[in-house]
Amino acid sequence: MPHKQTILDTIIGQGMLPLFYHEDKELSLDIIKTLYQAGVKTLEYTNRGPAALENFRYLKSQLKDLPDFYLGIGTIKNTKEAQDFIDAGADYIVCPTVNVAVGELVNSLDMLWIPGCMTPTEISTAQGVGALLIKLFPANVLGTGFVSAIRELFVGQHFMPTGGVEIEEKNIREWFKAGVSAVGMGSKLISKDVMQNRALDELAKNTAEAFRLIKLCK
Repeated sequence: MPHKQTILDTIIGQGMLPLFYHEDKELSLDIIKTLYQAGVKTLEYTNRGPAALENFRYLKSQLKDLPDFYLGIGTIKNTKEAQDFIDAGADYIVCPTVNVAVGELVNSLDMLWIPGCMTPTEISTAQGVGALLIKLFPANVLGTGFVSAIRELFVGQHFMPTGGVEIEEKNIREWFKAGVSAVGMGSKLISKDVMQNRALDELAKNTAEAFRLIKLCK
């Protein structure tokens, strides 16, 4: 199991964390391989459907030969879900909220835990449980001004906005200027069109553009 600092460095190094779920495990695999070929070394598969755990086990079995690739699981809401996916080989755990019991479980295994926060109190609670990276969610509601306003309260804390981040220079530049360490990229990167039409060439193009803008704006 990779050390949590290795995962953290990988996420910050690539500047974004792609995330998605699809019930079709083969399509999910094709999406991940397309992202990997475009330069993505880690992403979050989300626990948002009944097939998520079975799919995750399948994906881990098919991706084990990709060098330096880490697969995390998101939308984890309780310790049972966390343990199920840890047993399935998750490299790190992402939560939509600050669930202290999940954080304690994940940290006890020296894994990276990324909780979702919306207030300074939640951020402080997450720090108390050892969160090295905090997901600001929903980012489109909080906005860049929130990060600018609170970052001096939490010096050294890594933040990652998720929800509504656009593949657009002005948007990405504003987030990094505000002080985030990476951005979460969901449907703006892995769109409904990509999944419905298996538009993998479009996905590769979107990913290359996202990387270009992140490199320009960081």
